[in-house]
Amino acid sequence: MSTSAGPAAGEQTSPTQPVSDPLQTVWASLKDWWAQHVMVDIDHGAVLKKIAGESSMTPRYIFMTCMSAGIAILGMLLSSPAVVIGAMLLSPLMGPILGAGFALAEGKFTWLRLCGRALIFGTLFAILFCGFIVFFSPLQNVTEEIAARTRPNLFDLLVALFSSLAGSYAMIRGRDGTIVGVAIATALMPPLAAVGFGLATLNWTVFGGALMLYITNLLTIALTAALMARLYGFRSENDSGRTSLVQSMLVVATFIALAIPLGISLFQIAREANGERIVRGTITEAFDEQARIDQVSIDWDSDPIIVRASVLTPEFRNGADELLAAELTELLEDPVTVGVNQYLVGTNPGAAEQAQLARAREEEQALADAQRVSRLKEQLALVAGIPVSEVTLDSENKRAVADARALEGLDLAGYRTLETRVAAGMDDWDIRLRPPLGALPAITLADGEPDDAGARALSLVSWAAQRTGYPVTLSGNAEAATALAAQLRESGVTATVNASGGTGSVAATWAAAGP
Repeated sequence: MSTSAGPAAGEQTSPTQPVSDPLQTVWASLKDWWAQHVMVDIDHGAVLKKIAGESSMTPRYIFMTCMSAGIAILGMLLSSPAVVIGAMLLSPLMGPILGAGFALAEGKFTWLRLCGRALIFGTLFAILFCGFIVFFSPLQNVTEEIAARTRPNLFDLLVALFSSLAGSYAMIRGRDGTIVGVAIATALMPPLAAVGFGLATLNWTVFGGALMLYITNLLTIALTAALMARLYGFRSENDSGRTSLVQSMLVVATFIALAIPLGISLFQIAREANGERIVRGTITEAFDEQARIDQVSIDWDSDPIIVRASVLTPEFRNGADELLAAELTELLEDPVTVGVNQYLVGTNPGAAEQAQLARAREEEQALADAQRVSRLKEQLALVAGIPVSEVTLDSENKRAVADARALEGLDLAGYRTLETRVAAGMDDWDIRLRPPLGALPAITLADGEPDDAGARALSLVSWAAQRTGYPVTLSGNAEAATALAAQLRESGVTATVNASGGTGSVAATWAAAGP
């Protein structure tokens, strides 16, 4: 007969002991170490006071924002990275963005609203100020500095993330000098300047791309600052673990929402870079080993993809466009059309390189000439007091003409001086500034001939008549007036004589009839 197993006599049962989770133990130890060794010397009140002082909207904040925006857009229009960097250093936008992050961590929504107000007004002032400058600027081309801010990608988000970590740490630890580097790295102002450019020129591609980059930087910096602040013990007194969890989930969700389109953009950029490498390699293999690719342009947005190239080759290859199009269509897995301009060069070693260098020099010279002519047109419009569009420019015959507006206190000699200044350094150009019909100077005489002052007056009369095309009437001593009229006619001026006696000077006036 069997008996049931049970506790032996004298034995007692003990209640079940909870088993400790090793992960919880490690986490608790890390929290204790962090609190005792990292957060122990942080003056939370002083940090919050310092950040709050730099995150509110003040007249100084608006002024510095506008000045930074103005410098940024001018640097971008001039394609000057040094000027753009200077604008980054002046920008005060980092203050309210970090303030918004710390306000979010502390649960101080009044402070958060103040930071948001400063950001909204600062953003609007910057965009409108840049748009105002671009609207009245003669330079409205999309430069490399502007184009660089129109295609944000995942790397831009990572730059903003790392920069915010560094900036938040610097503010918490009192390393304010680091903020300078953070301002340069995140480059908050240049995207805003590009937004203003897009608004002024109605270029919505630039407007949308630059605005996306600015929003990416702003949200990434603010949310990362909030996480860093909570990590260093900045939180509401009534904060609960559930609240912290909800905030962390919202931050992660925002990062994911930003990362998806930026990741797609990065993928597209990488695809285009890889595609360009494939295109260059395929074109290179299709020609003689001594051939060189001079230029390649690819329009990825067209359907089919359009590839244009210039090749310097010692041997012309028939049907290259069709063969390359078929091969690239297979490699890129998209329809492709190809147009290759083939330039024959010598077969001696280095001939392709020499031709490439020659073409590069020609293009560089052509660009320099175009910039030189553009500056000439702007300077002539400036001295004439007219819009650039009213300057007549004949590049083929190298002639520039502008009809000057009447400027108070400026006589014919003044207009001639302005023309001379514009023409300085443009010896191969015929530059003409047509003055308004002002009073002509009297031609003074000595012994019946123009003296020094009279010679200068005669030269000015001749210049003014040539520029305006109006005839001139000379009045005074018949013999002297007749001789002076002959000199004017030799210079192409229509001159008539009105003999009225006198020996001291000859008066010059505009004839009644004009062109």
